[in-house]
Amino acid sequence: MDFDLTEDQRLLTESVVRLLGDTYSFEQRKQMLSLPNGYSERLWRQYAELGLLGLPFAEDFGGFGGGPVDVMLLMQAFGRHLVLEPYLATVVLSGTALRLAGSDAQQAEIIPAIVSGKTTLAFAHYERQARYDMTDVLTAAKHQDDWLLDGAKSVVLHGDTADQLLVSARTSGERDDPQGLSLFMVDASSPGITRHGYALRDGSRAAEISFSSVHLPTEALLGEQDNALPVIERVVQAGIAATAAEVVGGMETLQAMTLDYLRTRQQFGRPIGENQALQHRAAEMLVNLEQGRSMAMLATMMLGEPDPAERARNISLAKVGVGQAGRFVSQNAIQLHGGIGMTDEYAAGHFFRRIMVFEHLFGDIAYHLDKLADDID
Repeated sequence: MDFDLTEDQRLLTESVVRLLGDTYSFEQRKQMLSLPNGYSERLWRQYAELGLLGLPFAEDFGGFGGGPVDVMLLMQAFGRHLVLEPYLATVVLSGTALRLAGSDAQQAEIIPAIVSGKTTLAFAHYERQARYDMTDVLTAAKHQDDWLLDGAKSVVLHGDTADQLLVSARTSGERDDPQGLSLFMVDASSPGITRHGYALRDGSRAAEISFSSVHLPTEALLGEQDNALPVIERVVQAGIAATAAEVVGGMETLQAMTLDYLRTRQQFGRPIGENQALQHRAAEMLVNLEQGRSMAMLATMMLGEPDPAERARNISLAKVGVGQAGRFVSQNAIQLHGGIGMTDEYAAGHFFRRIMVFEHLFGDIAYHLDKLADDID
């Protein structure tokens, strides 16, 4: 298998590295956290100018026409700087749903607005009682003259600031029925919608969203009625691959920070990195980083796998592998830094918290291990 980057991919990586190197220092990021939306709208426009928001979309809609590898490279770069902008929510999650299920008219209307940076989206699927179960949906949509939406969604990434919400709802069947789920495009300013925004442990934004008798036009339905679960599964798998790549970027930065600290921190008149036990620990961190990188690449490659069972199994394997590697690298980075590692004034603790948040998105390690065990049975 050829792992060399194409010329376009090299240029993409170089341009993103330059942009983030100039605009995303640790101090600059802390300033962005205090902005009204929790991220920089100016940088979001710059992403649009560079074509980053159109990366996975077809050229017919103003996109770049890229694939999963292009997104992986971008997310790794984002992970090195703890990027706050809603790329995952808008381009990866909602964008995947649009590309898979959107009608020609829906794609022609919404995708160019995403590519130009004029609109942001949030994917609202998980509910409080469901934990990670993708079929456990109580939010319901009933069709009369139009659609009437009622229910609530939990931990909606960037749901407090999104212009549009991509909402899953039950249109038939019982609570845990795999059939009967549908997806809807919902204007976030529609009457009957209440959003409570908050910061996650890593500073990124999420929201609890409730829907009370929200009227939706017939054309708000995205894709096939009652058969949205395969699309939802593909959206979640794209999210797992993207966050796995971002965790790899975070581990790279933590590894570099830790090595630098071991070289410069003096104790008893010599660098602590001369201690052989600490050298062994740093070597184990590197091994875990590379194992995590391999698993993130597996998740990216599996996005194109046509067999749903094989794709799901391998992406669960990748989720477990990257989660275990991220936990090992981040915990050991904190331990080797000592008390300074968890202070708000030092970047290491922020990377640790981001990696821990990602471990619990789209199912934690235990959840995916259970899935893999069920497959064996």
